[in-house]
Amino acid sequence: MALRIETFSNVTGGSSTFKALGHPLAARQGHGLLRRLAEEGPVALFDPLGLAEPFAELWPLHTVELTGVYVQDVERIGLPLLGERAMPVTAIAESTARLLFVVAFDADRLVAQIRHLIPPGTKVLSLDPLKLPAEMLTDPGRYLAPLNFATNFAFFRDSGGHHTRLVTANYWSAYGAASPRLWLCLFDHTGTVLAEWTEALPEADGTVVIDSAEVRRRFGLPEFVGQLFVHVVGAAGHDVVKYALDTYGSDPHVLSCTHDANAWPADFYAGLPAPQPGERVLLWVQNSHPVPIPSGTVALNPMGRDEEAVTLRHEVPPFGSYALDVAELLPELRWPRQIEVRAGRHFVRPRYEVVREAPGRPARRRIAHPNVERTDLMPDPHLPELRGLLGKGFILPAPVFPPARFRSIALPTPMARGQQSLPLRAILYDADGTEVTHRSLGLLPRDHATALDVETLLDGHRLRAGYGHLELIYDFAVGEEADGWLHALFRYEDRESGHAAETSFGAHMFNTCLVYRGEPQSYAGRPPGLSTRLFLRTGMDAATETFCHLIYPASTPWRQRSDTSLILTRRDGSEVARRHVRIACSGSYRFQVGDTFDAAELREAGPDAHVLIRDTTCRLFGYHGLIRDGREGAFALDHMFGF
Repeated sequence: MALRIETFSNVTGGSSTFKALGHPLAARQGHGLLRRLAEEGPVALFDPLGLAEPFAELWPLHTVELTGVYVQDVERIGLPLLGERAMPVTAIAESTARLLFVVAFDADRLVAQIRHLIPPGTKVLSLDPLKLPAEMLTDPGRYLAPLNFATNFAFFRDSGGHHTRLVTANYWSAYGAASPRLWLCLFDHTGTVLAEWTEALPEADGTVVIDSAEVRRRFGLPEFVGQLFVHVVGAAGHDVVKYALDTYGSDPHVLSCTHDANAWPADFYAGLPAPQPGERVLLWVQNSHPVPIPSGTVALNPMGRDEEAVTLRHEVPPFGSYALDVAELLPELRWPRQIEVRAGRHFVRPRYEVVREAPGRPARRRIAHPNVERTDLMPDPHLPELRGLLGKGFILPAPVFPPARFRSIALPTPMARGQQSLPLRAILYDADGTEVTHRSLGLLPRDHATALDVETLLDGHRLRAGYGHLELIYDFAVGEEADGWLHALFRYEDRESGHAAETSFGAHMFNTCLVYRGEPQSYAGRPPGLSTRLFLRTGMDAATETFCHLIYPASTPWRQRSDTSLILTRRDGSEVARRHVRIACSGSYRFQVGDTFDAAELREAGPDAHVLIRDTTCRLFGYHGLIRDGREGAFALDHMFGF
């Protein structure tokens, strides 16, 4: 039941075809296009570019009478296409169809090539009725250019005292975009459009904030839970729309944050935790396409137990949302077991929400995301042989919060369908880069339920700075099944307030000038990526403080200390103040914005300021969070994004 659409390739990158066919504006024209095909047929279909199948997946042709399908590539002749055998385009001359449907955008040149073959009186129709307005195109000469479809979805809610706040920066202007803007479309849970609007973007590196409460007031909307579609018009440098998404409320217990949705729907997602006693885990299934997700399509199974998959018996409408309580499908599964999501390319990386009930306390909620599970990746037998060159190789770094108040927990997650075991080692570092201790986690099977509590790893050891960080690496002494797609879920629990936050991410190579399969990754240009440009949003009110935990991992020996600038930046992108810090290699640095910049500087920066973290000497990895005043206040955490 998976959609037969191309979304992302690790060779060619993201596809823009499905975005063009399923864009909300295209969706409004799609129904009219289907009506014309049904009413003016029978139809001969010409598929010169291989777009017919993805089109039919998003715009089913079951009401259209096809008299034949035709192709231009001789190697496709005779192959099945939409239930027919593909014929050569030269055979169109014998067609009795009243309408020729050319499945292509900007099809004039393609039609001109076969004009002499088209029978007299046959009408010609292409995909051009689905095209976006010309003023929305960054590259008008190439309709399917990725920069024309710099789009993404965001979970968006304003209901029951829960608000959402999308925050990012105008990094497109830093890459040369002249005057980019946002086109936004808000859907409720039924897929109905509640509002659409355009917003100008600030100057380069300026802060972008879209707040659900403000949107609701502006358009006079009722309470809603749904998704926000974001299209950056006039983008440059990146066709990826990255953001932080905070959930907040007037109640100090309502606070959480998560990351962007990763704009390409995938077949599988993993890293969804099973609930602990007293918890509910809700997976937000949010349809990314203009076609319904049929009942029986989405499924969950315990990680490593494909045979135990259970399907969701609920249809999700086009662009609609459904909160799936995982206990509906897997009622016996408990933490630290984890769940695999069979998504079938129907939705982008989803959010999940953990609701924790505790006697005498308000319900606590936290939001995070699973990650894309690779279907194209197999273990590389050469990785163990490269230890001498690549040192620690792939590193998955995560903060260790002050142990006196917080529990820090790591749950390794298999993140490739071909990964059957995980040979892992955990290394604990103090903030000054000193190794405190390490432990082999052994060869974990795909269906493992092994969560590492850092408290047990400390076992009497002390973090002199009061905090540090953990690195997960491959342990080739216990196994050699490594593919570079090492992930883990990191959970943090406040012993005083009872609140928790969690995030998940994958390993990378850091700070080595050697390159392995595109690692160390670069924000722009060829690898290796050996510099840092991270976005840190600030709190939304005086009672909410922003904290940050920067980590300096190194696969091979690198500079002894970083040369890191923390640049307080106004909403318009102008600099207010900066601080310099020097983080030890294999060390970390934890700070709060309110302690780093003085009150006068923060007043000058004004509301919706952010901190740009910049380093040209090394690649840092960062986690950002929010914390509310008071011992009962909530906190939030997620990994940061760079650009």
